Amino acid sequence: MVDPAHVAAPDGDAAGERPLLGAGTGFAPLAQSLLVCEPGGAVRRGTGEGEEVLFVLAGAGALHLGGDSHALEPESGAYLAPGESYDLVAEGPEPLRLLAVAIPDPERGGPGSERAVVRRLADQERGSATTQREFRIVADPASGLRSATHFVGYIPPVRAPEHFHTYDEVIYVLDGEGVMHFEGAEHRLRAGSSIQLPARTVHCLENTGNAVMRIVAVFRPAGSPAAAYYPDGTPAYTPHEEEQR
Repeated sequence: MVDPAHVAAPDGDAAGERPLLGAGTGFAPLAQSLLVCEPGGAVRRGTGEGEEVLFVLAGAGALHLGGDSHALEPESGAYLAPGESYDLVAEGPEPLRLLAVAIPDPERGGPGSERAVVRRLADQERGSATTQREFRIVADPASGLRSATHFVGYIPPVRAPEHFHTYDEVIYVLDGEGVMHFEGAEHRLRAGSSIQLPARTVHCLENTGNAVMRIVAVFRPAGSPAAAYYPDGTPAYTPHEEEQR
C-alpha cells in the first residue's frame, strides 16, 4: 500500500507530533511522524521498546541524552536506542522541525559498531544505485542502528525501470516533484509527500522535474539502498556498474 498524500508542514504555531505513516495507515513495520519544537521550547520523548531515527528538516537546536548535548542542524540525523528518553530543544529563531521514524520490535542485542548519536549528512560518502541514482547513509548497523538503514536518496530526472526491494520502507520527499508508479496507478508527489512501501512491491519513483529530487527514507531489515530487483527477480544494480560509469 502506498500513501503519497501531500503532507504539508504544520503552521508556525503548531507543536508536538503529527503522525504520517504507521498503524493508522495500516503499516506495521515502521511509523513515520513529523515533530515540531517551537523556538525556545523543548519536547520530551522516549523510544519505549523500539529504536528511533530523526532527521532535521529545518531549524537548529540540541538533543539532550543521558547527560550529553548533541547539536542539531538542518540535514543532520540522530539515532535513539531502545529504552532511551531524550529532550529536543529549539535554539534558533525558527521552529525545529524533524522527521521521526520509529522502528518497533528491533533486533536484539547491542549495536554492532561504535554508536554515533548524531551524524551530519554532508559528512557521509555518496554511494551509487541503478539509473544514475545516488544515496548517503545517515545511520545503519555500522553506526549503531540495529534494525534498519536510514538514508537520503538523490533521484535524477531519468525514469528507472519498475523494480522491487526485499525490505519494508517509509519515504519522505525533501524536495522536487515526481510520480509514484504503483499497481498501474500514478500518484503525484511533491516536497512533503510521504510513501509507505511494503517489501517486494513492484514500483517506480519517477522524478518529473528538471532538478534532482531528494528523499529521506528508512527501511528494514538493514542493507544497501542500491539493492533492487526487476519484477523477474534479476538484480537491477550490481557493484561493477559503478566501475563502468
